[in-house]
Amino acid sequence: ALHYTGPGTDFTVGLFQSAQWQAARFSTADGIPHMPNLPTEEVFTSPDPTRIDGVVAASKPLVLIDGTVVRDLVVKFEKGRVAQLDSSTAQETMRTIITRDDGAARLGEVALVDREGRIGALDTVFYDTLIDENAASHIALGRAFPFLADDEETASRMNESDIHID
Repeated sequence: ALHYTGPGTDFTVGLFQSAQWQAARFSTADGIPHMPNLPTEEVFTSPDPTRIDGVVAASKPLVLIDGTVVRDLVVKFEKGRVAQLDSSTAQETMRTIITRDDGAARLGEVALVDREGRIGALDTVFYDTLIDENAASHIALGRAFPFLADDEETASRMNESDIHID
């Protein structure tokens, strides 16, 4: 498991023993190596969606795909599900998003970013998730990555959802 602590955060995320950690390097169907997320400073995996408990407070704003900015996001998890979600902006939008389907209120990703990264050191919010997610360790609500599972049983236990919000 991972245990996160920080201002407003005391949060434990259970991990699968047979899930891989991966960085940005992927291969196309033709076997060509590529990095679809540049810059990237994260390693990520999909957690056990039933073993997540505690409170996590976002240290940066979250920008949704439509440009909506969510500030001061605080999420409380109990037994893997969002039990409470508060923010100073777009709170009702986020509360609606997590009701989209059964997996929308569970985690599909945990990502670790070290303190030595180039993006975080800039102390700048770019308001673009693919860049901003490199500034700090982060989580994602929604869909997991079954390709990280070493076996079918683990893949079948990973979170399913129509959403994936880092």
